[in-house]
Amino acid sequence: MTKLPIKSVVEGLLELQKTGESATILGIGPMSKNCVQATLELSKEDDYPVMFIASRNQVDADELGGGYVNGWNQFTFAAAVEEVAKAIDYDNLYYLCRDHGGPWQRDQERNDHIPTDEAMVLGKKSYVADIEAGFDLLMIDPTKDPFEVGKVIPLDTVLERTVDLIEFCEKERKARNLPEIGYEVGTEETNGGLTSTETYETFILRLKDELEKRGLPMPTFIVGQTGTLIRKGQQVGTFNFKNAYDLAQMAKKYGVGLKEHNGDYLDDVTLLEHIPSQITATNIAPQYGTEETRAYMNLAEVEAKLVEYGLVTDQSNTRNIILLNAIKSGRWKKWMVGEQKNLTADQIMADAELTEEILDVAGHYTFNDDEVKVEIEKMYKNLAEHNIDGQRYVIDHIKRPIRDYAECYNLKGATSRIKKVAE
Repeated sequence: MTKLPIKSVVEGLLELQKTGESATILGIGPMSKNCVQATLELSKEDDYPVMFIASRNQVDADELGGGYVNGWNQFTFAAAVEEVAKAIDYDNLYYLCRDHGGPWQRDQERNDHIPTDEAMVLGKKSYVADIEAGFDLLMIDPTKDPFEVGKVIPLDTVLERTVDLIEFCEKERKARNLPEIGYEVGTEETNGGLTSTETYETFILRLKDELEKRGLPMPTFIVGQTGTLIRKGQQVGTFNFKNAYDLAQMAKKYGVGLKEHNGDYLDDVTLLEHIPSQITATNIAPQYGTEETRAYMNLAEVEAKLVEYGLVTDQSNTRNIILLNAIKSGRWKKWMVGEQKNLTADQIMADAELTEEILDVAGHYTFNDDEVKVEIEKMYKNLAEHNIDGQRYVIDHIKRPIRDYAECYNLKGATSRIKKVAE
């Protein structure tokens, strides 16, 4: 059976909003192969579609530097998801999606302040690989600009780059005779300028006009600011129901779904507000990396107990290796505030509280490091000798927060409901 296009899923959700049977679907950061498996198992068990939202830092073409998640490029990422799906006899809908594609969306490109023309060329190369690897949704996000730090990038600039990139992607897709794909536009970043309902509708109207002039499709999602914001390992924003509802209604007028970013670590009250606010999708990523790190730390504690009881003699060094590699990666800086970003490794190690914070928010950046993989395997082996399946525990641990969201977002049975509407 032909897979339902992502645009049809969103149209189904918008239609189901009239009957109260709609849902908010999850865009999940593919933080590891364990995270992919946890996601697909729940999607299969409870019958709902899922999106894997890969940033360029996580998954990208080898010539552009590859990704920190398993060293995946677009093709090996697609193959890995398919491999997990086959292994668990997956029978639902998953979508491969590009999160924050476009110029300067790799940290290195932004840090190097590469010129605009070069940044656009690299962003386009990444999109071509996405298209050829069979991605279902591309986020067009030209709002990162190293030359406009702290400034709101002019709406005209965002609009022009957005339309040019959609036109480029459509040309490349058609040249390869590939099926239609969905597009996501806008950004949760305040420098993107889409923070008010007035600006949001102006952007949609102008975008629609420009796309129609060039014979290009309307996007599937438009990102809007609902008040969510992540700092370190917590949600520090305040969900704004009225703003979310107003943005959702504006998007719906044009047959487009409202997408929320930074949806990590939300409490149940806020999660339950998503259905009446009519948000069609939420992106969550860092939380699942943090949850996997916490799962490894729990297993390391159990291993230490087994050493204490005299049952294990050759203990792994999982915790310390993950911590040291996380500090060495420097990726923790994006989650820190103020002067903390400039601390040295020695200063971090001298502060027990900060050490724990960095381990929590940046541990997942190390999962593909050879040293880390060796220690985790050693820990798994030690635990297996005493009837603890470490990897199974890690996958189940990641499933817990996903399940919480799915329950509040009315996702159980969503695929069947969407298909019924789409028929």
